[in-house]
Amino acid sequence: MIAFLVSDMTSSRCANAVSRALMAVDRTAQVRVDLATFTVEIEAGRASARQLGDAIRRAGYSPVAA
Repeated sequence: MIAFLVSDMTSSRCANAVSRALMAVDRTAQVRVDLATFTVEIEAGRASARQLGDAIRRAGYSPVAA
């Protein structure tokens, strides 16, 4: 399980953008987003934590490893 705190993810639109970015990097990943706690949890298939964090950054957000 890889987890990030994404404090600038504030709406369902943000959550969808983050999820899409992660799935573009790892189609087999299972992504769970909790807007109440600003957390993203990923059961990664092939991608590393670095690749997933970079995908979130490219989507315009600021992930911090949780």
